[in-house]
Amino acid sequence: MITARRMAAVDANAAALGVPRKQLMESSGNAVARVVREVTGGADADDATEVAVVAGRGNNGGDAFVAVRFLDGFDTRTHLLGRPETISTDIARENYEALVEAEYDVETVSDSRALDLDDPDVVVDAMLGTGVTGALREPEAAAAEAINATDATVVAVDVPSGVDADTGESTGIAVDADHVVTFHDEKPGLSSLDAKVHVADIGIPAAAETFTGPGDLLALSRDPQSHKGDHGEVLVVGGGPYTGAPALAAGAALRAGADLVRVACPEAVAREIQAYSENFILVPFEGQVLEPDHVDGLLRRAAEHDVVVFGPGLGSDERTLDAVGDFLARYDGRAVVDADALQVVPDVDTAATLVCTPHQGELREMGGSTSEDWRERRVLVESFAGELGHTLLVKGAYDVVSDGSETSVNRTGNPGMTVGGTGDVLAGVTGALCCTQGPLDAAAIAAYVNGLAGDRVVEDNGFGLVATDLLAAVPAAMWGGRDE
Repeated sequence: MITARRMAAVDANAAALGVPRKQLMESSGNAVARVVREVTGGADADDATEVAVVAGRGNNGGDAFVAVRFLDGFDTRTHLLGRPETISTDIARENYEALVEAEYDVETVSDSRALDLDDPDVVVDAMLGTGVTGALREPEAAAAEAINATDATVVAVDVPSGVDADTGESTGIAVDADHVVTFHDEKPGLSSLDAKVHVADIGIPAAAETFTGPGDLLALSRDPQSHKGDHGEVLVVGGGPYTGAPALAAGAALRAGADLVRVACPEAVAREIQAYSENFILVPFEGQVLEPDHVDGLLRRAAEHDVVVFGPGLGSDERTLDAVGDFLARYDGRAVVDADALQVVPDVDTAATLVCTPHQGELREMGGSTSEDWRERRVLVESFAGELGHTLLVKGAYDVVSDGSETSVNRTGNPGMTVGGTGDVLAGVTGALCCTQGPLDAAAIAAYVNGLAGDRVVEDNGFGLVATDLLAAVPAAMWGGRDE
């Protein structure tokens, strides 16, 4: 099963791997044509089977334009809902123009009330794909009524128009399909439909799902009507023995889009941490290091934030580790746990939703196993994440991200990022993303963005990267990285 959102990411990742979208459309259209032939009893080019194609102006329609070419010999008629110049993608437009130039029977439907399907044997519903949800509007609503009014066998492309591919539900009218040709993998909502589902392999490589890519960034968005706080408030708990680590994490959280970032740290180092940036809000607590007496206050602070980034620069003082354990045992929100705080996690029973970001040495200290081979490490990390009950982002040349049931691998990044502090940046980016994304998605996107930022720094300047170089590179990697 794959959700509509994840399918869009995989499609974009496949393109980034070098599989042209046009090639995928060709395979999709061919798959639709095969099912049309199947439902007409294997009709060949000598048959006068009538096929009406009702096509929208997106890639769903583009799939159907391709299908028409594979149905030579059938009596096909393609009805385009809207003007040809409004077809929304280049590849769909090219396939439409191919039909026109080859003098297939194509008509433009400018008024849905004028749609005349006549009495076809098969109707291909290619109006809207999996990325469109909500009630059908015109001209699609009237076209759906016209399709449902025929006695034809209805073949839907990817999902019946008007049906939510993830839930199988519809708001208002939807196409009542007899067959659905869906691509790459079945969508969750299709099993609830009274239709035969055909899953077509269109040549998307497994790597498009295994490896993070620019498609994963499609999950990110910013509402133009946003207000302060809508994109998250992050509390970084760190510092004491080290001051740079919490500052890097806080700076990264801001660069990754959090609206407000506060740093809870020992008052002994508050001035030093504040000096890194005027953008930080400091909430110091008494003493030189984090101690159990500070936990009550931290829990009150944490309740006012969307996510806590716990660990950068805290050190491994016994009192500090006791405080970390007490905090996690009593906390029920979202937290990114990094650095020395990680060693406490396996021994704590917590209701919190945790993303743990160990490197391979820290993973071993937590009780997990690893391997130099990323394929073996992937299996080991997934198993340990399942035992732990939390999401793991295990850093390495290939990062492995898993919640115990789903796992992805990230390949961005370079040897220049072995310098200290890059993990603190990753923790901050992950914290910001956890404000708006699920833990698994947040961790996968953060790994991709952090590595891509590092790749761009090295590409521009060569090795000799320092962690602060990543901060300025994070926004462009996050918002411009979809074009990689």
